Amino acid sequence: MSEDKHKGERIAKVMARAGLCSRRDAEKWIAASRVKVNGKVIDSPALNVSAADKIVVDDKALPDKQNTRLFLYHKPSGLVTSHKDEQGRSTVFDNLPEHLPRVISVGRLDLNTEGLLLLTNDGELARFLEFPATGWMRRYRVRVHGKVNEKRLKSLKNGITVEGVRYKSIEAKLEKIPEDEKQKNAGAGGANSWLSISLREGKNREIRRVMEALGLRVTRLIRTDYGPFSLGNVTRGTVTEIKPDVMKHQVAKYFAGNKAQKGKNR
Repeated sequence: MSEDKHKGERIAKVMARAGLCSRRDAEKWIAASRVKVNGKVIDSPALNVSAADKIVVDDKALPDKQNTRLFLYHKPSGLVTSHKDEQGRSTVFDNLPEHLPRVISVGRLDLNTEGLLLLTNDGELARFLEFPATGWMRRYRVRVHGKVNEKRLKSLKNGITVEGVRYKSIEAKLEKIPEDEKQKNAGAGGANSWLSISLREGKNREIRRVMEALGLRVTRLIRTDYGPFSLGNVTRGTVTEIKPDVMKHQVAKYFAGNKAQKGKNR
């Protein structure tokens, strides 16, 4: 291992780029003594490694770095966005096509949230895309039960505090309801409305909690867009790969940053 802290890259970052896990998971695996470098178990992620170092995880050599790939997945409701679930529930990764490489998700969708979930074999790319600083808008279609106050919806642009948690600007508007759906609602004895909601932050259960604060109950939540990527015609439960040239164009800052980092390490 190089003793020069300015050479090579942090081991957790190298593990993430190999598509093995996220950087956060890599740090946990290191703390659990699952990682060896040049035959020695390490217990701290504060270690720089180079191509000359031999990295072993769970007694298996770290796979060679793959070309970065990015996929669109139409997540159905009822799946956990996790590789393993302590409660034994079915996960997103249990239901992916077998031909896919090992992938991790860009952020998460709640159990009962459906729609667009980005998947990648590059843990560093996932981390980059999750950062609010990336500035990407996430768009949703939301079905709510209750009486919608459009003035209160518009006020969400200024942010809102719910039970001590501050949520930043949210764009929300009421969609037009077809006449046949209006009639169904009237017959069911309740008011169901569809909203279009856009936000950049995406805190845990943000939309559901904010809607509850407005006296609305979310009955369906579908993510349709994540930054420049849209769900489009991807059918529920299926995956489609984003073409490499499109990916590199849309995520140009990430690839430019990688080139700059490689230049510093030389």
